[in-house]
Amino acid sequence: MSRRLSKKWLPLAATVALGVGLVACGDDSDSSSEDTAATEETTATADTTATADTTAAPADTTAPAAGGDWATNFKAWEDGAAPVACGPEEGQPLKAAWVYVGPINDGGWTQTHDEGRVAVQEHFGDKVETTYKENVPEGEQVGQVIEDLIADGNTVIFGTSFGFQDAFVAAAEKHPDVCFEFATGYKGGANLSQFYGAAEDTDYLAGMAAGAASKSGKIGYLGSFGIPEVVRGINAFTLGARASNPDATVKIVWVNSWFDPPVERKQAEALITAGVDVLGMKGIDSPATGDAAKAAGIPWAGYNRDNSANYGDVWLTGTQYHWDIYQIPRLQQVLDGTWVAGNYYGNIAGGFVGLSTYGDLVSEETRAKIEAKKAELAANPGGEFTGPIVDTAGKEQLAAGKQHTYEELMGMQYLVEGVDGEIPAG
Repeated sequence: MSRRLSKKWLPLAATVALGVGLVACGDDSDSSSEDTAATEETTATADTTATADTTAAPADTTAPAAGGDWATNFKAWEDGAAPVACGPEEGQPLKAAWVYVGPINDGGWTQTHDEGRVAVQEHFGDKVETTYKENVPEGEQVGQVIEDLIADGNTVIFGTSFGFQDAFVAAAEKHPDVCFEFATGYKGGANLSQFYGAAEDTDYLAGMAAGAASKSGKIGYLGSFGIPEVVRGINAFTLGARASNPDATVKIVWVNSWFDPPVERKQAEALITAGVDVLGMKGIDSPATGDAAKAAGIPWAGYNRDNSANYGDVWLTGTQYHWDIYQIPRLQQVLDGTWVAGNYYGNIAGGFVGLSTYGDLVSEETRAKIEAKKAELAANPGGEFTGPIVDTAGKEQLAAGKQHTYEELMGMQYLVEGVDGEIPAG
């Protein structure tokens, strides 16, 4: 896939994303748990506290290609940029902080991020001191949380929710000597990087499992918000489902939240009542969808992390993230004095995104087909988006033999044939 991350796609992404006005992902292993006051942990000790979101467009850059080295998938905003000196004083540990939208035991997005933080702590030992703030609502509070973290001596701050982006941009402009790392956004600066990965590739593979598992060909799917990240995941999942069953349809319901377990379960139950016999999800932070699937005894393709142990009877597989693949080498650069801002887009080959454990419901034949496709996508990220592709209205979106560019994926705002639903207005 051609992956030029150029200025021209940023206004499109901004229009799409800002029109939704959101936060970004977090999950709950206990689907009945509720958001609580923001909390903080330092190094290995937990304690509780509270925990927001614009502009400098990054320079023309090349987005990552397939590769096992994290650096292959990173490109500085500006060639030859001077490193940002955000390391610790001589003899002191580097203090790094993570800002989470959900609780660290959410069973999904936030828990996976925190597992990355723990991996960082274990890797560096006493060279790095980590802190986190959980349950941070989007809004004015984010900016204050960032200020508090900086006042506490943190010189690297990771943002993990889309709706925090503007606060991170403002803080980066205000604090040029602090390194900011932001997941799932699209805005950059001299000391503000973006990091995410090709989850659409593993979403496609999960869709293959769902399509093979469905007896009726009717699959239900929960989406959070109609931003490109979620839309391309829905499309990839649908293409994968139809690779296994050409007549499969994927019925979409929009939760309009990243983390709301009661609503997620209610929407999943409504899909089951409507006649679907397999469930999937994208941008949904709790496994409440899996709870609904388990209660109904129907297969479920998860998202964010491997939940096979808790949902063995209905579990298929799902996209999972390994955030430490990026975060460990980036913090090493801070310690080495070589950190520069840029864009990272990880992939299967690099280990940043992966496919969770297969459940017993996935046959050996289906596993073999998925593994073969996985190898293809590891070599060619985004290869599932190769034409001909038509949308739900029958309009050709991609000609035969053509593959969507990186810019096109980042701004995707159409639904492929086979999706039953629409992208919400606004």
